Amino acid sequence: MAEKTGFDNEKYLKEQTAAITDRMAKFGNKLYLEFGGKLCFDYHASRVLPGYDPNVKIRLLQELKDKVDIILCIFAGDIESGRVRGDFGITYDLATLKLIDDLRKWGLDVSGVVITRFTNQSTAVSFKNKLERRGIKVFLHYPIEGYPADIETVVSDQGLGKNEYVPTEKPIVVVTAPGPNSGKLATCLSQLYQEHKRGVNAGYAKFETFPIWNLPLKHPVNIAYEAATADILDFNLVDPFHLSVYNQTAINYNRDVDSFPILKLILSRISDGSSGKPMYNSPTDMGVNRAGFGIVDDGIVSVAAKQELIRRFFRYNTEYALGIEKKETVDRVARLMEELEVKRTDRSVVEKARQAAQEAEDGQKGHDGVFCGAAMELSDGRIITGKNSPLMHAASSLVLNAIKILAKIPDEIFLLSPQIIRQITTLKEKILKTDSESLDLEETLIALAISATTNHTAELAMKKLTALRGCEVHMTHIPTPGDEVGLKRLGVNLTTDGRFSSRNLFVT
Repeated sequence: MAEKTGFDNEKYLKEQTAAITDRMAKFGNKLYLEFGGKLCFDYHASRVLPGYDPNVKIRLLQELKDKVDIILCIFAGDIESGRVRGDFGITYDLATLKLIDDLRKWGLDVSGVVITRFTNQSTAVSFKNKLERRGIKVFLHYPIEGYPADIETVVSDQGLGKNEYVPTEKPIVVVTAPGPNSGKLATCLSQLYQEHKRGVNAGYAKFETFPIWNLPLKHPVNIAYEAATADILDFNLVDPFHLSVYNQTAINYNRDVDSFPILKLILSRISDGSSGKPMYNSPTDMGVNRAGFGIVDDGIVSVAAKQELIRRFFRYNTEYALGIEKKETVDRVARLMEELEVKRTDRSVVEKARQAAQEAEDGQKGHDGVFCGAAMELSDGRIITGKNSPLMHAASSLVLNAIKILAKIPDEIFLLSPQIIRQITTLKEKILKTDSESLDLEETLIALAISATTNHTAELAMKKLTALRGCEVHMTHIPTPGDEVGLKRLGVNLTTDGRFSSRNLFVT
């Protein structure tokens, strides 16, 4: 079954490229473009807009390569706190290094890294040294007292002017970051202030995919964005400034709307009224996003967005169980689901996983343990299940069952050599003294690779692992570290019921 497509990348690229170059021309060919959201691997967008290339923004930059410089921002406090980017499970400083590497793979270089709100944090100093010793230019930006409300101080040599200036050569300067609240806007403003002092009439624009301004406020795609930012209390609203000036409804979000009056004053003060009129009349005016024009099937994207809403609920619920997230965040997404009349079981793999857990329990009556179930929806719509046993975790049996079906291997044929399983079990139980001898997914994948050296059937099955990328998976329990690593590397979209897979508090 071919994947349904609701988004046209080529149409979007054409619209987006034209919008950015037109905006650049309005500012004497020097535009600072704040890139919100993810520059690379935007899987949220690809999930809610089926057909959207998660790296389409990179393709956009490649088309504009001769006109673009890139600046990366990272907040010194995020380096100090070890803040983790959820989709990759790595800290923001490592995510910055990864982003530089990813851009280089696509033939795009970084003009410099700006460490924002720098107050001599020791870890930020170490990060600066590491970058500079690898040939990356680093610039320091400092906290500005009274930012952003004290405009007199902000727009002065003691405010934006005290930051280190990042030299750029190209007419478009993309300012991006490994995540939100990294100081992108303040970096743009600092560069604008210093450009104007140098006699360059530079401008500012914002490129943010969500919310999509020309979709209705309660469209599932925009609701899915609210769910994605429920943890930082963002919400969508009609842009009141745009409605007042143009009598047109446009959708924006609370932080941009709240900050617009002050931002408008700062931009006017920086440009010193040289154009004779404000740079922008509304937050929507600042944007150059054309994602809405890439949607070619509203029905498909609406269904996909509702599924993302359910995934977000399960994700926050699991994070709440782990002590990471607040109950209010879970409740907020539950209310958004009620608004769209979406139920948790509308995710097709949820009930199947729960049934598998029940089958595990029924099959091991008298055993005092935790019974886990897992389910996966393949790209052709078939749903495969797996359950835990004394030999394997539920995630392990699920993946093996899935690749056997994809490789058309009969169920009674073993993929893993019993001898290999026996030796791993002996290693874990007798030598490493672990609490569980059953194989987690990471161990299972290694065992599969070993079996494939002598077992052609296992080799055929292993080649089908790439077909699991993007498949939907639900587990009744939170995966162990080894299961989580394996599932993440396979690239599946995982949700769980937020229950623990062991009664032990410390799980390896």
